[in-house]
Amino acid sequence: MRALLILLALICVGTGAGAYAITEVCPDTWLPGEADEFFVIAADGPLDRVSVTDGEGTASFPPGARGAGRVVVARNGTAYRLVHGTLPDFELQEVSPAPGMVRTKDLRLGNDHDELALIVDGAVVDRVAWPGDVRPRQGQVHFRENGGWDPRVLMIGQSRFGPLTVHNVSGTAFVAPDCSSDVLADLVASARTSVLLNAYELTDPALVEALVAASEHGVKVVVLIEGGPVGGIPSGEWAVLVRLLDAGVPVNRIGSRETAHARYRFDHAKYLVVDDRWTMVTTENWKPAAFPPTGRQGNRGWGVVIDDTRVAAYFRSVFSEDLGGQDIEPVTTLRPGAVETPSGQAYPPRFTPAPFQNATVTTVLAPDTADQVTALVASARRSVLIEQAYITNESGTRLQRYLAAAVDAARRGVEVRVLLDSAWFNTEDEADNDEQVALINRIAVAEGLPIEARLADLRARDLTKVHTKGVVVDGRRVLISSINWNEGSPSFNREAGVIVDDPATGAYFTATFDADWGSGSDLSTSAARRGVDWFRVGIAGVVLVGVATIVFVRKRRG
Repeated sequence: MRALLILLALICVGTGAGAYAITEVCPDTWLPGEADEFFVIAADGPLDRVSVTDGEGTASFPPGARGAGRVVVARNGTAYRLVHGTLPDFELQEVSPAPGMVRTKDLRLGNDHDELALIVDGAVVDRVAWPGDVRPRQGQVHFRENGGWDPRVLMIGQSRFGPLTVHNVSGTAFVAPDCSSDVLADLVASARTSVLLNAYELTDPALVEALVAASEHGVKVVVLIEGGPVGGIPSGEWAVLVRLLDAGVPVNRIGSRETAHARYRFDHAKYLVVDDRWTMVTTENWKPAAFPPTGRQGNRGWGVVIDDTRVAAYFRSVFSEDLGGQDIEPVTTLRPGAVETPSGQAYPPRFTPAPFQNATVTTVLAPDTADQVTALVASARRSVLIEQAYITNESGTRLQRYLAAAVDAARRGVEVRVLLDSAWFNTEDEADNDEQVALINRIAVAEGLPIEARLADLRARDLTKVHTKGVVVDGRRVLISSINWNEGSPSFNREAGVIVDDPATGAYFTATFDADWGSGSDLSTSAARRGVDWFRVGIAGVVLVGVATIVFVRKRRG
């Protein structure tokens, strides 16, 4: 009956209704009892002619109320402020300084099944129902953009940054382990006013000593760490945190605590902003294996230093927003730890830093703009080079979204090469990198596609592991980011990256990729020889059975 009444009211929508719409709804929050549930109305004009209903209770705006944009209505203003840090524009329960709504019965949003209708001058002008228009999930804010609901997953408190594209950018490209430590050391040593460091894991004592030295010279150093990485904060991180705090460098952690739920599953981004001018974005954690002394073995990783105040301002804004969340607290309690040291194995450096000029740079942020990776791969016309720590498919019937875009590119005739890590923790399970390589190559054979996958030969390349999350498209557009190719990283983590559009930079990372690719193995038949038959590919290109999702397993997920 309720749905029928709303349908009849929709037929009677009056003039001027276009100025009002439901744009957000959050019925299932993290707080017990959902006292902080809320909805948002886009309103441009008087609100005293507007009411909302779920068919059981109705709430109207008080006399004289007006809207001039985004109007937030929460069930309990005090609870909303606890979670979001600010009062809503209006509240239903009248327990805070926020203006109260005029209620008829109890308007309360059900977690699993409910609807909300917006009424203007007695006519229903908008509605949202769940399930139906949106799929309810605890902690998710359902929002409307460009006429559609939930273009991406948006959890409570997460940011909504758009991408930034700037031209005429200078910088330096680098790869680990060849020259990463020199680039990092030079960058931190150049600091004169400020250093902002975002870290998933921070265990590099050389970097920490450089940060302490900068602080002692009057540079403002601020560190933001993930408070609960997979496996917990490592011993080597506890060791360097002691050094930072003893030197007066503030360290803050992001993560769930008694009064706040973490906004992101993991703060997995790896970036550094210096003097509001330089931004280092890398695929690597701040560890000795990623930034070893020159001539020492380490991980294969990609990185770039951007010399541009516009890019620096963007990442400073991201850092500031993340640092200001309700799920942030200073690190004060420490545990004993053992200092992590670089590998003693020798490594012959093959690549030096590569300066560039006149590049176009686009920022990439997860979850905010993670779909740019899909768009980048989809834009390929000639070639796509993919070097990743691992790829985990979305489900047993769907390829990981970025890999699916790469396969589609191959179907258009684009040459695609995929290189994955071969370390034991990425190949020991029954649906892992070696099976993924076999799957991609089976798709290639079944459909006659120009796509090939290999595992990197770590011994031949003198590498500890491949930790890169890099892509080169058409030899000139390079993605360098922290985004792992799985289901959770693009949708639920804080991740950061850039796309550098520059022929010289493209050539630099292509050369790195080709060197690693040349010693790889496709393992196209080795998995079959071991009796693994987890994947089948139809001629139509639909993957039907056998890819088990393994998300965030042990240390390989960093």
